Amino acid sequence: MKVLVVNCGSSSLKYQLFNMSDESVLAKGLVERIGLEGSILTHQPTGIDKVKLEADIADHSTAIKMVLDALMDAQHGVIKSMKEIVAVGHRVVHAGERFADSVLITPAVMRALEECIELAPLHNPPNIMGINACTDLMPGVPQVGVFDTAFHQTMPKHAFLYGLPYEAYEQYGVRRYGFHGTSHKFVSQQAADMMDEHMTNLRIITCHLGNGASIAAIKHGKSIDTSMGFTPLEGLVMGTRCGEIDPAIIPFLMKKEGMTPEQIDSYLNKKSGVLGLSGVSSDFRDIEDAANEGNERAQLALDVFAYKVRKYIGSYVAAMGGVDAIVFTAGLGENSVTMRDHVCNGLEYLGTRIDPVKNNVRGKAQEISVDGAKVKIYVIPTNEELVIARDTREICRSFAE
Repeated sequence: MKVLVVNCGSSSLKYQLFNMSDESVLAKGLVERIGLEGSILTHQPTGIDKVKLEADIADHSTAIKMVLDALMDAQHGVIKSMKEIVAVGHRVVHAGERFADSVLITPAVMRALEECIELAPLHNPPNIMGINACTDLMPGVPQVGVFDTAFHQTMPKHAFLYGLPYEAYEQYGVRRYGFHGTSHKFVSQQAADMMDEHMTNLRIITCHLGNGASIAAIKHGKSIDTSMGFTPLEGLVMGTRCGEIDPAIIPFLMKKEGMTPEQIDSYLNKKSGVLGLSGVSSDFRDIEDAANEGNERAQLALDVFAYKVRKYIGSYVAAMGGVDAIVFTAGLGENSVTMRDHVCNGLEYLGTRIDPVKNNVRGKAQEISVDGAKVKIYVIPTNEELVIARDTREICRSFAE
């Protein structure tokens, strides 16, 4: 059974084609600058050199067609016919409270996704465009929506409600939703497997640390709290996002700087975070290099980030009444030896400590806590595409039989 996984951004499209008999990746790639000059498809069949195809890619439908053509190409293709693709799985950012799990795409589901556009105006429209493009080009092929927010739908009301009039939640859906759900779900399950325990026996804190970052408290296999909120802006300081701040700062800055709502939104989402603190970059690698060269603001940005992560870990230990494992994942979490050490410096009270030798690892699943630690610490590479492929296989299994 072959499953195509699609992740559409506003001007980009990432894809992977899986052979679900052994969960191997047959090919993957990226379409960039959709609707812009200089658009390009980078196609990577497994075991073969990358192929770059430049073309005028006007929209997502054109991008999907190029992807399908590349997958079937005589030179660098991996399938002979589109009929070999049994199902398509789509990453969809926001499903509101509509779905607590992945679902087969139907007209009713599409209407629900369109109604959620106001909750994710930057993300849901391109996700919907990708689904529509596949519907046009692959008629009859079942499609599945896998939602960033779904895994966090198990949060109790006392965790997801804000201290606003209850009508804001009832009328407008203002509440904590959380994101990166497929990543948190995947790495928590991997941690349970590495511990040879069932998820229902464990309390796990997962730290998805990258340019976008979030932390989740997963108790007995269910998310009970997470750092991102109504939007992905809340929570940790991130690459360019400010994270949690006093809400009164917003009208204060708007008045002082004469900013419009659109300008303050850009200020908080694109000019803040470690970029704004360091004045160097939104890329943690650049900031670490600058800090090592003596840049005080760069070091301060790293200190602020690590402190926020450590504070959330502590609060989620309290929320769950303890913790059995802490997991680091995503670009920074998987690859920054120094940031993991920085975050965990001060967590000894939990009965855990990083082993510096074990911690010298990048992009590999490994326990990095000292031998005999009460609380295990892991590095686990995330694989959101595999989660989407697995969910798609399970939902569409009947179509392949």
